[in-house]
Amino acid sequence: MTDPDLSGGATTSSDIYFDTPDMDTIGGRLSRARDATGMTPAQLARRIGVKTSTLNAWESDRSEPRANKLTMLAGVLNVSLSWLLYGVGSAPEENTGVELVNVVTGHLEKMKRLREETAQVISRLESELERYRARI
Repeated sequence: MTDPDLSGGATTSSDIYFDTPDMDTIGGRLSRARDATGMTPAQLARRIGVKTSTLNAWESDRSEPRANKLTMLAGVLNVSLSWLLYGVGSAPEENTGVELVNVVTGHLEKMKRLREETAQVISRLESELERYRARI
């Protein structure tokens, strides 16, 4: 589908001037883009050279990044600067169902390993406790 532009030519429907803007705040878009990459706030803060508290302030709209950091954020998060600032343009890719299943499966496997390790530690602690009780 094409939409006419003011100069008489045609533009595609993905032209930022004709897209419906994302009505979230800069902080909300920043947080969503970071989540889409799978990075933690600490990881992203380290990548762009700011404190985690600074990034948290940006994501909660208590302050806004300067132009040089906005450019870095757009690059690291793989979104357009216009989307980050105004909600139009290239937004982050949404996780597909398959990716989500893979992430959840990975977390589940890690939790199972942690449960087994915890059971081993509990068993050792109980043995040690019984040894100490026998001495008393």
